[in-house]
Amino acid sequence: MEKKPFNPFEMAQQQFDAVAEQLDLDRATRDLLRNPMREYHFNIPVCMDDGSHKVFRGFRVQHNDARGPCKGGIRFHPQETVDTVRALATWMTWKCAVVNIPLGGGKGGVICDPHNLSDREQEALCRGWVRQVASNVGPLQDVPAPDVMTHGQHMLWMLDEFEAIHRQRLPGFITGKPIGMGGSLGRTEATGYGVIYTLREAMKELGLDFSNATASVQGAGNVAQYAIDLFTRYGGKVVAVACWDNNDKTSYTYRSADGIKFADLMDAIDKFGTVSQNRAKANGWERLDGNAWIEQPVTVLIPAALDNMINGENVGKIKPSVKVIAEGANGPTTPDADKAFRERGVLVIPDFLCNAGGVTCSYFEQVQSNTNYYWEKEEVLSKLDTKMTAAYRAVSELARRREVYMRDAAYMIAISRVAEACRLRGWV
Repeated sequence: MEKKPFNPFEMAQQQFDAVAEQLDLDRATRDLLRNPMREYHFNIPVCMDDGSHKVFRGFRVQHNDARGPCKGGIRFHPQETVDTVRALATWMTWKCAVVNIPLGGGKGGVICDPHNLSDREQEALCRGWVRQVASNVGPLQDVPAPDVMTHGQHMLWMLDEFEAIHRQRLPGFITGKPIGMGGSLGRTEATGYGVIYTLREAMKELGLDFSNATASVQGAGNVAQYAIDLFTRYGGKVVAVACWDNNDKTSYTYRSADGIKFADLMDAIDKFGTVSQNRAKANGWERLDGNAWIEQPVTVLIPAALDNMINGENVGKIKPSVKVIAEGANGPTTPDADKAFRERGVLVIPDFLCNAGGVTCSYFEQVQSNTNYYWEKEEVLSKLDTKMTAAYRAVSELARRREVYMRDAAYMIAISRVAEACRLRGWV
């Protein structure tokens, strides 16, 4: 029998359904929250550098805006699917709710590989994306941000197009902008640092010390980079990093018994988070199979790139030394793997709590852009630490009190908040 392809949106719905049952939500609320409120699918024609024309497929999904404008990134990825975007928009709703910021969940994407596009072609793609949804997004409707293989320059092109269409200065339309152009100090570090802020609280509960802790990380993009940065600043050692290699069209794990230093990592990667094999060799890193990151005898695993990285097929390869899974990525752990972690007593910091530092700091940027008053970096990161720590402690306390899995506790808090907003608005 042929194996059914992994569908992240089905997983998101499965996770929601299980908690909705525990919360005894009424049927109307379940029907409202398990599906997006709005979806936009569109074509983006682009004149390429060689004079030919190519049509790209784009998406924007708005899952729920009961608690505030939708918020969520835009991904450029060759394997992008609308079900991935739906799942990420759904998770973003829960993410905003669990850290208690007044935003809802949205997500966007384009099926493309920016590695193979010039800067001019990428700019045309960004402007084309905005033109297709300019009436359906905005500072009070839906606020995009960077995600996989997008960055501050992409956001600025999108902002410029949006402002040209509306003939206004609207810096609060989009976040993740460059510093000096409406961006927030601390935003670059926010998601990765948020991962480690929650990990720090988890390790306190388990009686673990960073000075004796090791980690293996899947991913070398923005989230992974700054998770590694703060993990090592706290005294931990990152012994392995796995990432995609665009030249070989495969992934590799780079391992160093002495630890992979943040500065060495940043020197070895390009803007897409791809590690240079020559630089890795010069750093003395051992190159292994791309899946080897999960098999390392470490204290902490940090999946920080793509979904479906820990599943029923590979969860058995995780060593007994692993005490915490800190989900820097969205949807990296499937329900089958969750079941195994429950049985083994591994503490999982669920994705929409663990990686909520990005959207929290995006919210800070949105506030700063709308008021035209910008905070110092220390203030941003201090506010971020406060938000992430409070959210983690609330989830952990509920998990202990109700004797439920951390992911279920996070869902209970988030879904309850969104359901109550829908009820108060009279939607259900």
